[in-house]
Amino acid sequence: MPGETSNLRFFIDSVEESDWKKYLPTGIFYGVTTNPKLLRKSGIQFDIDQLKQLADSAFELGANEIHLQVWGGETEKMLEIGRDLAGIDPRVMIKVPITPVGILCAQQLIADGCNVTLTAVHSAQQVLIAIAQGACYAAPYLGRMTDSGMNGIEEVVSMGRIIKNTHSPLRLLVASIRQSADLVTLAERGLTTFTLLPALIDDLLENELTNLAAESFEQAVQ
Repeated sequence: MPGETSNLRFFIDSVEESDWKKYLPTGIFYGVTTNPKLLRKSGIQFDIDQLKQLADSAFELGANEIHLQVWGGETEKMLEIGRDLAGIDPRVMIKVPITPVGILCAQQLIADGCNVTLTAVHSAQQVLIAIAQGACYAAPYLGRMTDSGMNGIEEVVSMGRIIKNTHSPLRLLVASIRQSADLVTLAERGLTTFTLLPALIDDLLENELTNLAAESFEQAVQ
């Protein structure tokens, strides 16, 4: 199974089953991540039954995990949704925004034994919260940090150092990666867990020189 012999984990950042069918068979991807914007764009209702069908499809296609996000705006509503999502399957990671109300929701979900991903992380200090709470994942948005004028790469690397130095099992699930060069840079500097949009996956899988070499091999056979 992907991820069992390596600390590296890739996720597909998509709710489209066609993307899952395309990429999961490669054996590269550990699971899939979703968010409310992707669900809305695809016309998927914010309904537990529909999200259960989505999760079941992902698992049938080989995903080890699917990350589904709470909604509701208030701690109690988010907590109710989170518990419903957790009831779908133990392989569902409950995404909770790392806001004041989200932090309260996350703590109660963790106390219930749920697997939590704290999302929308934008600063190294927020990783301290995720570590202290005992979350499974924290998801920093690299591209958005860079867009805001921060040095996104250095901020994410700092997050990774904090996790390493505190000997925490927390995984830093880097999201909003815009280019494969950033992915390579982060991997070189010790980051191991990434979620990728389909366009970036295609860039990762394709190499013009490799394609030319493969064509020359086929020509030699012919």
